[in-house]
Amino acid sequence: MWSQMVKRGDATLRLPAAAIELGGVLAERGNAFLAHHPGSEDALRGLLTLKLAAVLENGEPTRRPAPRSEFTDEEWRLVSELADHPNRLLVTATSEGGETFAEVAHEAIFRRWEKLREWIAAEREFLAWRSGLQAARRAWQATPHGSKNDALLMRLPLAQAQSWLAKRAEDMPRPDREFIALSIESERKARGRARRVRALVYVLLVGIIAGLVGWINQGYVREQWTWYATMRPYMLGQVRPFVLTAERERALVSGASFHECAKDCPEMIVVPDGEFMMGSPKKENGRFDSEGPQHGVVFAKPFAVSKFEVTFEQWDACFGVGGCPQVSDTGMGRGTKPVINVTWDDAQKYVAWFSHMTGKPYRLLSEAEWEYAARAGSSGRFSYDGASDDEAQLDQLAWYRANSKDRTHPVGKKKPNAFGLYDMHGNVREWVEDPWHDSYQDAPTDGSPWVKDGDASRRVVRGGSWYFDPQGLRAARRDRYASDGRVDDIGFRLARTLNP
Repeated sequence: MWSQMVKRGDATLRLPAAAIELGGVLAERGNAFLAHHPGSEDALRGLLTLKLAAVLENGEPTRRPAPRSEFTDEEWRLVSELADHPNRLLVTATSEGGETFAEVAHEAIFRRWEKLREWIAAEREFLAWRSGLQAARRAWQATPHGSKNDALLMRLPLAQAQSWLAKRAEDMPRPDREFIALSIESERKARGRARRVRALVYVLLVGIIAGLVGWINQGYVREQWTWYATMRPYMLGQVRPFVLTAERERALVSGASFHECAKDCPEMIVVPDGEFMMGSPKKENGRFDSEGPQHGVVFAKPFAVSKFEVTFEQWDACFGVGGCPQVSDTGMGRGTKPVINVTWDDAQKYVAWFSHMTGKPYRLLSEAEWEYAARAGSSGRFSYDGASDDEAQLDQLAWYRANSKDRTHPVGKKKPNAFGLYDMHGNVREWVEDPWHDSYQDAPTDGSPWVKDGDASRRVVRGGSWYFDPQGLRAARRDRYASDGRVDDIGFRLARTLNP
């Protein structure tokens, strides 16, 4: 039935030249459709990302045939319009069983249409999880009847499914929701059986309580032992002797660098006080509405920013003494590569640990501090201005889709910006302190984090990554991500308040 196939080898999408050209045509059609239907962007975004796209294990998007039963009548009218001349972004067909399906016209649209890539990047975590859920459902359907209960979701996968169901039920096909419901019911019955077993051993309740109290006390003892045996000696030997004295801190000037440990901690650069225009002008290429309105921000005094993104070496030093959780590098490598797969809360644990080790006010950057530091005095799309504000120079400053080979790279291998900061564009996106706001309306003008009325469940990430095209690396570009989400292109860097 589906004649337009794209071969995949070693899990990497490869498109022939004709397909790439077709992808460009489809992208032009998509932009033309949006231009002629300015109020349809939300509906089109939901249709193409949540109905007709999936994400492979390597993070690449792929098309997903969806049956008519998954669409409302209003959505199907949009499908029909997109499948008809002159749009032809979608195709519809009827299977041998008589059910009508829809899918995107060609895989190449996911590579060539910038707006669609950005939509999918924003939904990548959910789409990747949903693809895994559907694989689990198909495996369950193929399991012999006598073993089906063992193929249902259990424990952590079930907890994740319940969490997504609570947040995104309307974006899940009915068979997936029913699969989760069956798993929940099976888990409920299993818990009932467990309660009956516990009732049979009720006579051991006193011993269980005593054991629980002992375990709690053991946890406290273990925590104290870690502090006195590991973390405190590390602090006294590797950190405190290198912390800036008040006199040395007062003597710092703009551009000066310092690090407050013997090794494996961030090197900091003093960023000067000053002011800048935050956000992007309405005519900037690639601009989103969330980047406005432009507004002036004034920094009354200098502050320090880590010269590089926090690396795995630095994170693993924290983990080694019990201050941070272990995180995966997803096979991209550790050492001097930026730490990835850290949630916003994980980043805050590192901040709290290093502040405790040094006794100094380390923190995440505010969103305004991040953009000020990234621009380093420029007002263009990137950290350079004027006639040279072109994408060709990005190769000298950033790791991104064109040169990254779809992975992170050791920090500091590209050129720094005018403040001496590396990888402000690309490599990994960076958590900042601020919760998400849809625009800069009523944003503070003193560079402080904008906490009031924000969505604390989603935090701002800045800078673009190895996964993004140039427009995603612009200095004004803003993204949002769930604060408890882990992904292989988000890390962070530190800021430090300086005493006058």
